[in-house]
Order: sequence, then structure tokens, then C-alpha cells
Amino acid sequence: MTLQEFGLLFVSILASVIGQFLLKAGALKLGAVDANNAISHILGMITVPELVGGLISYAIGAIAYILLLTRVSLSVAAPAVALTYVFAVTLGHFMFREAIPLERLIGLGLIICGVILVVWQK
Repeated sequence: MTLQEFGLLFVSILASVIGQFLLKAGALKLGAVDANNAISHILGMITVPELVGGLISYAIGAIAYILLLTRVSLSVAAPAVALTYVFAVTLGHFMFREAIPLERLIGLGLIICGVILVVWQK
């Protein structure tokens, strides 16, 4: 991958992780959904700034990913974007105090190793 390709990958991952963070923050603000409040929750989503920001951030990430796909094969780009999982779990731990059990840490380590193997070029 070239520096420009890594830049597009970075923007795609960063925007996606920010989008996930904002969607989680907005969902917490919105509250739990059940059969009685589902319609009002769905309609209320457009009034929660975090949810709107999360969707916009996801759109930016998707645009960066599409631009990346014009330069890199899908078999490289798709696994590389899996780093989003690593950053999302880390963000969830530090921002939302979510636990990271040992099994999840091992899984994240395997994802990192897999991404390195996929993007590594001689």
C-alpha cells in the first residue's frame, strides 16, 4: 500500500470508529427500545445530534472506503478495515467502561496479525 492508500484506509477506519462512538452515545441518550416505543424511537432518531453525527461520520468512512477500493483490491481493503473492530473495542473500553475479557483480547490480537499478513507486501 502506498502512503495515499494508507491515508484513505486511515480515514475510513477513523470515520467508522467515530461513527460507532457517536451512534452508541446517541443510543444511550435515546434509551432502550421496546414494542411500545419503537415507532417514536425511530422517528426521534433524527432529533438526537449524536445519531445524526454518527450517520454522517459513517458516510464519510464509506466514501473514503470507496475511494480506497479504486486503488486497492477488495481482498486487501476489506480485511484491513477489520481494524475498525480493534479500535471500536478499545474506544468502548475507555469511553463506556466496557469490559474486555481475555478471549476478546486474543481475538483482537488475531485480527491485528491477520491484517498485517494481508496488507504486507514484499
